[in-house]
Amino acid sequence: MATETARTLQLRAPLTEDVVRDLRAGDEVWLDGTVWGVRDASLIRFFDKGQRPEGADFEGAVFIHTAPSVRMEGERYIPVSVGTTTSMRMDRFTRGCLEDLGARAIIGKGGLSQDSLQHFATLGGVYLSITGGAASWETLQIEEIEEVLWEDLMPECLWKFRVRNFGPLFVTMDANGTSSYQQVKAHTQAHLAAAYALLDD
Repeated sequence: MATETARTLQLRAPLTEDVVRDLRAGDEVWLDGTVWGVRDASLIRFFDKGQRPEGADFEGAVFIHTAPSVRMEGERYIPVSVGTTTSMRMDRFTRGCLEDLGARAIIGKGGLSQDSLQHFATLGGVYLSITGGAASWETLQIEEIEEVLWEDLMPECLWKFRVRNFGPLFVTMDANGTSSYQQVKAHTQAHLAAAYALLDD
C-alpha cells in the first residue's frame, strides 16, 4: 500500500545497503544498471549444489525471478519476452541470496514469507513488486543481455541484463520489517469484519 510519504526514486544497480535501508514500503522505484535473472534451477544450483559461476560478482545485486524467452541474433541473445514469475516457491533461497551472494533486492510477483521479511530486516534487503502481465513493457526496458551463465539450465540460467528506466517497481517488503502484503491483508480483514457486522444487524 502506498502512503502519503511514498516517493518516486531513480536508482542504479548494484545497490548499497544504505540505499536499500532508506527505502520504504510504498516507494516507487525505477532502475538503471544491472539486473540478474534467476529462477528455480539456478537457485538450486547455487544453494543445494553449492556451485558458483566463475567471475560473477553479485555484491549489491538486484535479482529478478524470471525465465525469459529469447532468440539468437548472431552470437547474442536478444530478449523476446522477459516476464516475472511468482516468487513464493523460491522463498527458501532469500537468506542465501542476501547473506551468501550479497544481493540487496529481489524483483518478483506475489511477495515472500514472514521469514524472508525478517531476512530483509536483518541483512538489509528489499522486495520489489512488478505488475503481473507486464512482460512486453519490461522487455522494452532491457537494453541488452550482457551475459548468460549456466546455459545448460536454459531458460532458467543466470541472465545478466542491462536495464534503463526499468519499472515501475514498488517496494512491498522493506528492510524495516514492513510488508505491504500484510497491510493489505489487515485492511481487508477489517473491512470484512465490518461487512459481516452489518449483515448481523
